[in-house]
Amino acid sequence: MTVVVSSHASRAIRKMKDNAQFPDDESAHAEAGAWWVKLDAGPLSREDRHAFEAWLADDPLNRVAFDEVSALCGEVRAMRPRSSSTLNTPPVRRLRLVTAAALLAASFAVFLSFDELALSWRADFRTDTGESRIVSLEDGSRVHLAAKSAVAWNFHGVERRLTLLEGEAWFEASPNPARPFVVAAASGTVTALGTAFDIALESETARVTVTEHRVAIASQGRSSLVAEGQQSAFGPGVAITPPVAVDIDNATAWRRGKLIFNDQPLGEVMATLSRYHSGYFVIPARATRQLRVTGVFEASDPLGALKAIEESLDLHAIYLTDYLVILHG
Repeated sequence: MTVVVSSHASRAIRKMKDNAQFPDDESAHAEAGAWWVKLDAGPLSREDRHAFEAWLADDPLNRVAFDEVSALCGEVRAMRPRSSSTLNTPPVRRLRLVTAAALLAASFAVFLSFDELALSWRADFRTDTGESRIVSLEDGSRVHLAAKSAVAWNFHGVERRLTLLEGEAWFEASPNPARPFVVAAASGTVTALGTAFDIALESETARVTVTEHRVAIASQGRSSLVAEGQQSAFGPGVAITPPVAVDIDNATAWRRGKLIFNDQPLGEVMATLSRYHSGYFVIPARATRQLRVTGVFEASDPLGALKAIEESLDLHAIYLTDYLVILHG
């Protein structure tokens, strides 16, 4: 059952990749596709024009991504957000629209494949879309990987070190005071001072939830202790947040096939849902990404969750095949 009960404003988080060998960033191409659709639908308002120009200037990769998407789909016109517009489009024009949608979705598949290849070179354990996996390590520790997650490990030094490369994972450390159990993520580290904890990567930020005992977080020259039943976050541009009490059953509900959100930005919610969907969700408008969502969803039905959110927040979606969905306010 799905419940969405609130919507307010906050800040969306943009997902970035860190592998320099493959500079094509999936987020840049996703946003480029959304801007292409919006531009092709008609003249932009002054506010949207300024937002588009600011987005282009924000990162050279954005302009490259937009040029690539435009070159692929530049001959298509009148891609309207409402399905009724498509139904009223002449047959030949409708065919061009569908063809462009397929091409745009295919281009995203190509761009994402580069990231997938880079990640596969670095990861020792990983999961695919919608898949979870429990890995038993040589020291008796366990790692439960959420969907579209990846971990690298190195147990050859004085410490047992893992690196969370993507997604989310729950770690159960086997006790060994002589060899600390350390997980690197988001330019910081989490050291087990007990047994079990969860780390989720959200853009460049790592969110840590302790399910048993304590952990020590180190980031940007600072450190913090987080106790059982508490949550904290950190990142290269984010100071370690003070620990706060959380419902650990809700925070780790993904291990039971549920996705529970409590007053979280829509952008974060859709980023999580995308790990359970063979495709990509795009929200071009910042104001829409900032809407707040509280809900309980089935991890096995991300499109059903999208539909519930769409109806509850009075949004509408453009499906450029099921692979690429653009969500508008």
